Amino acid sequence: MVAEIADSDIPYEEEVLRNAYNVKSWMRYIEHKSNGPKIPLYMIYERALKELPCSYKIWHKYLCLRRKGTKGRCIDDPEMLRVINTYERALVFLHKMPRIWMEYCQFIVDLNYVTKARHTLDRALRSLPITQHCRIWPIYLEFIKKHNIKEQSLRLYRRYLQLAPDDAEILIDYLISVEHLDEAAVLLTKCLNDEDFNSKKGVSKHQMWIQLCALLSENPNKITSIKVEPIIRQGLQRFTDMTGKLWISLADYYIRKRQFDKARDIYEEAVKTVMTVRDFGQVFDVYAEFEEQLITLKIENRTKAGKTPENELDLQLRLRRFEKLMQRRPLLLNSVLLRQNPHNVNEWLKRVGLFEGKPREIVNAYTEAIKTIDPKLATGRLSKLWIEFAKFYEDNKQLKEARVIFEKAVLVPFVKVDELADIWSNYVEMELRHECYDEALSHLRTVTTPPPHKPSYFDRTEPVQNRVYRSLKLWSVYADLEESLGTFTTTKNVYYRILDLRIASPQIILNFAELLEEKNYFEESFKIYERGISMFKWPLVYDLWTTYLTKFVERYGGDKLERARDLFEQALDKCPEKFAKAIYLLYAKLEEDFGLKRHAMAVYNRATQDVLKEEQAEMFQIYINRATACFGVTHTRQIYEQALETLPDADARIFTQRFAELETKLGEIDRARSIYIHGSQFADPRHCSEYWKLWQGFEVSHGNEDTFREMLRIKRSVRDKYSTQSSFNVPPTTESVVATPADPMAAIQKDVQFVRGNNSGQSSVAQNPDEINLDDDEDDDEEEDDEGEGEEGDEKIVKQCIPDEVFGGLAEQANKDNDEDIIGA
Repeated sequence: MVAEIADSDIPYEEEVLRNAYNVKSWMRYIEHKSNGPKIPLYMIYERALKELPCSYKIWHKYLCLRRKGTKGRCIDDPEMLRVINTYERALVFLHKMPRIWMEYCQFIVDLNYVTKARHTLDRALRSLPITQHCRIWPIYLEFIKKHNIKEQSLRLYRRYLQLAPDDAEILIDYLISVEHLDEAAVLLTKCLNDEDFNSKKGVSKHQMWIQLCALLSENPNKITSIKVEPIIRQGLQRFTDMTGKLWISLADYYIRKRQFDKARDIYEEAVKTVMTVRDFGQVFDVYAEFEEQLITLKIENRTKAGKTPENELDLQLRLRRFEKLMQRRPLLLNSVLLRQNPHNVNEWLKRVGLFEGKPREIVNAYTEAIKTIDPKLATGRLSKLWIEFAKFYEDNKQLKEARVIFEKAVLVPFVKVDELADIWSNYVEMELRHECYDEALSHLRTVTTPPPHKPSYFDRTEPVQNRVYRSLKLWSVYADLEESLGTFTTTKNVYYRILDLRIASPQIILNFAELLEEKNYFEESFKIYERGISMFKWPLVYDLWTTYLTKFVERYGGDKLERARDLFEQALDKCPEKFAKAIYLLYAKLEEDFGLKRHAMAVYNRATQDVLKEEQAEMFQIYINRATACFGVTHTRQIYEQALETLPDADARIFTQRFAELETKLGEIDRARSIYIHGSQFADPRHCSEYWKLWQGFEVSHGNEDTFREMLRIKRSVRDKYSTQSSFNVPPTTESVVATPADPMAAIQKDVQFVRGNNSGQSSVAQNPDEINLDDDEDDDEEEDDEGEGEEGDEKIVKQCIPDEVFGGLAEQANKDNDEDIIGA
């Protein structure tokens, strides 16, 4: 032994001899020998454990070293047995250490020693306290999954469930996998009944219900410990959003048990109790498929077994049942919608339509609807249901029953007065259709009679029967009926009662006034117009004013001109801009036809300021046209100037062109040019090329080279102005920008000839149009010389004639002056 100790080991040997019970001494020795051969290292561990048999640290490192030495070896290698024995010796002293048990159990499980592993895991669970079992069971569960022995696994899972009840889903999944479905269903039911159960997989109670229902419905013959139908019906009450699927599961349960009649009863109950269209669609589709499959199966059986009277009768019965089911679908769907809202009037009317051709069912449907619907909760117009019910009897020539329906309908406490008014108006119309005129008038007199205390129309505390006397709809029917069947006096009294109740509409006023006018009560009709105007405000009063003013002018013309003017002024007072145009035109027409033309011009002038901005241009044009017709074109100059100051740029540009054309026709060339210059500020050359073309044509016809150059200069300055104001990020397009040549006059002189002839003394060299000439006096002298030379030449100056109507009496004086000038020359 001494010979085997190396020189480097002597200090460690001496230390462990001196301190045999010191763990650190042994650990330093082991650390020193850790890189050497394994056998000497094992001997040192054994010596240390002999002195310190309860040292967890030494045992753990030793066991890890021995376990590490088994890597890559066969499971029947003797070294495996030595390691197992080492663990067994360690557990004699460290049987309460969970880490030793865990590593030992994992080692045995990895060796696939099934019985040995099971015994070792059981020993570990028995040795360790229950608080440490949670560290052993994961290894045990892995062992169960690795070696799937059914009965043994079931016992082990049940043992584990006693420790961890929240992991019941593990056992449920295993029971389903090994087809122990009865126990799985029982366990799943317990989990659902346990309010404190929380799934570790994150599965909700809703999903667990669906799983249970699927399990019960798909395996009816394997699950006998629980009652299936009560469980599914409990789910129907708890989970209303899954009603369709749960009904289908319950029916499927009986189908798999081959209880087809019971399954059909379940389907019938489902389609009559579901509350949503989605659930109804699911159940009905499966129900129809079920019936179709039964018919197909019956046909196949008949083919195999042959035709017999019993089989044929059964097949015909099933076919008839299936056909009736498909015919019932709209009615069943309507029932679903009515279960959602039994006060839905439109759905009740649709239900009545489904019974077309079945009078008894129609009457029953109307009766059920009337009994079910609460007027205060009704969706839709309840009056329509009563009216249709009465029309049904009327169409079947049962007028007495229809009157009974209407008499009951007028007593219903409707929410709105309009609904009761609809009942009465249809009641009256029915009497009229059957030529019962006295009864119709009697009904209207009854309903329009006010109660003693005369409640307000909008007083909801009063029943609608007490407020219906103020219904304009009923009064309109009453007035029409009196106008057709009664006398003028009774009709007039009805209209006056409408006005006294202050429920008249503008149309009522117009009708009443027209009635009075037909009977030649003109002044009374005008009073009705005025009374109606006092009742309404703009814009409702617009039709009344226009009709009143038109009728008044047609009636009196110029006989009562001052009164007509007062009426127009009253109409224009507080008149919105939107409606002013028509009234101003009527006013101006009155002044033109019966008054003074200057008054008409004043009206047009006011109109141009009071109408909408969009209508100002049109109003100015009318003003100009009428001024031309009344006073001549010279009177329009002031109007044009006013238009240019008032109108926006786009319209002002158009009026500038018209103004300039007018002055050109009158021979006022300088005034026309000044107008073009003034209007250039509204015309962007990039977008208003038409304006500049007109000006250019004007200069070609009536200008000279200097005026043409001035026009080009103004055009450039205006373009530069608009270019500066526009956004720099949006460059002008090449089509809208007119490129200016380097020498514009040189290019224009090729195609343009001015009215005046070319001056022979001028140079043909192109000049810079932007050049500044400082010799102003010399240029003026030269221009005078040039003009003198031009007069002495052979050129002829074009003289345009101005119509004499423009100047009136001044034309003769102008002709005399021209003759004197010619004689003097």
